[in-house]
Amino acid sequence: MAGLFSEDWMRRFQQEWNKEPDLSDALAEIDFNSVIAYGFDDEDNPRGVLVVEKGKATKAGTFSGEPLKWDLRASEESWEKWIKDGIGMMKLGMAYTTGKLKFKVGDYGAMIKNPKMATPFIKSFDVMGRV
Repeated sequence: MAGLFSEDWMRRFQQEWNKEPDLSDALAEIDFNSVIAYGFDDEDNPRGVLVVEKGKATKAGTFSGEPLKWDLRASEESWEKWIKDGIGMMKLGMAYTTGKLKFKVGDYGAMIKNPKMATPFIKSFDVMGRV
């Protein structure tokens, strides 16, 4: 497997994202547009970035200073566990409240209260497992 959040990994994530109707189609229904970064909590900058337009991932690669709407960080160990096992709503809440999953940019509270965003967010971890 390519390094987590590397250029190659992010491009494969983009492909899997767009293949998953419970993610891309669900977000298209709410006209979701965003720039989402992923990385490790001990680094200054995120590693990978995904551009989403109307639910579809239109660009993916390494972070190069794009203005972000979401910046998700965790340890490499935590990411690997969630990617392997999935996260689910309860695990997501625990990860956030214990600080294992950090939102350096983005509003976790607003996202989690909106099922049309929360459900696809959780699905994105399942999709990561296909990369």
